[in-house]
Amino acid sequence: MKNKIRFRLLLYFSGSLLAFSLIIGLIFFTTFSRYNMDVYKSELGNRAERMAQSLALFWSGDTGQPGHGMKGHSSGYGAYLRFLDDIAMTDVWIVDSNLRQITRSHGQPSLTYQDLPAEAEDVIAQAMDGKITFSENFGSLLGTPSISVAKRITLANGEVAGVILLHEKLENIRSTTQKSLVILLLSMGAAALISLFIAQRLAEHFTQPLGKMKTAALKISGGDYTATTGVTQEDEIGALAVALDEMAGKLHTAALESSRLENLRREFVANISHELRTPVTVIRGSLEALCEGVVWAPDMVDEYHRQMFAESLYLERLVSDLLDLARLQNIDFAMEIKTVNLKAIAEDALRGMERLARAKRITLRFNVTGDGFTMDGDYGRLRQMLVIILDNAIKFSPEDSTVDLDLQQAIDGIRLGIRDQGCGIPTDELPHIFDRFHKRRSEENKSGTGLGLAIAKQIADRHGIFVQVQSEPGRGTELHFFIKT
Repeated sequence: MKNKIRFRLLLYFSGSLLAFSLIIGLIFFTTFSRYNMDVYKSELGNRAERMAQSLALFWSGDTGQPGHGMKGHSSGYGAYLRFLDDIAMTDVWIVDSNLRQITRSHGQPSLTYQDLPAEAEDVIAQAMDGKITFSENFGSLLGTPSISVAKRITLANGEVAGVILLHEKLENIRSTTQKSLVILLLSMGAAALISLFIAQRLAEHFTQPLGKMKTAALKISGGDYTATTGVTQEDEIGALAVALDEMAGKLHTAALESSRLENLRREFVANISHELRTPVTVIRGSLEALCEGVVWAPDMVDEYHRQMFAESLYLERLVSDLLDLARLQNIDFAMEIKTVNLKAIAEDALRGMERLARAKRITLRFNVTGDGFTMDGDYGRLRQMLVIILDNAIKFSPEDSTVDLDLQQAIDGIRLGIRDQGCGIPTDELPHIFDRFHKRRSEENKSGTGLGLAIAKQIADRHGIFVQVQSEPGRGTELHFFIKT
């Protein structure tokens, strides 16, 4: 079934409202019934009180003798009783003080005290003692369920003249309660309809964001990581939508990164294949010429041997660089971190490059500003980084030029720069100089593997060293290293 959550919400809300309404209605009906009965009893008691006082005054002014009007059934007393019956709008009984005769209104025949049920006699007896009592035991005599109130009639001189009984049919009381119940039921029905409409709207408001999130989730599962929910609300559903959008964003970033890595992998495989093909082809061709006797002159054989030796050295260097790069890119590869002096490392690297510099009559200058160049690092890897940069600087510098290595102690750390006077790097190549197998195809770089700068950058990254390159074609190149201490 579609919209199951909406249906359940509507069902739960409606069920809760119905149960709440029934409970409240039952409590209200019970409370109102009791309250209505109490109100009728109170009103009936007040009427009995007033009528008892009125009869007491009537008898005191008629003959001065209590009960005279009842015994003689005088026309004045009978008319007065009918008058009381009319204004009371209910049955009025008068019980004499001797508890022998009961006078009833509407011309009904009188009753004797013995005609009353035992429970009714108790009510009259309690009234004679001065209590206002209520009873429902006169229904058998009245022919319908009724509630009765009994009140003693006390004359002005304190003498008890009798008891007045007022009877009210219960159906009159219950009719008021039933009318109230009808109004309550109609109100509950109207409230239920309005609540159902509100519940429907609330359910739609609650489930609509879920539908949007479902649509976005289906798009994401289909590979569309740019999909968003479009839900913005400050609650748990809004938080879920934000989490889904963030997940989609991360998946999109991961997909782009995966695509980039796949391209790098393909490019790496293509580059390594290209780099290996040339030396392997040269070595194979040379070996074939030697094995088949195509080359037999001693000087040519010696040249072929030297050529194969040079290509094998290139292969060895390529494999060594690949292993170094793989180790450095592996976060589990442990480096020998100790407290080292960067000045000593720079001097060591310069000494190692003097022979190569002398071959091109290049002057290596070491400029130091300040002191205290200690840092935590791997001595061998940091020396390797500087040797790679110096080797590139010497390789691309013209003869009789200068390569400067500047070491400076700054306030926020150590700054090291290597500057040459070579041919420079084109602007469009600057972002790629640290990529694997990126190298310039030139006579100066014919023996390069294209991995040196990538290795140097990995060493710098593993030491937290910031690297910046500045270069212009024909104006040389500067590499700046910043080590925060």
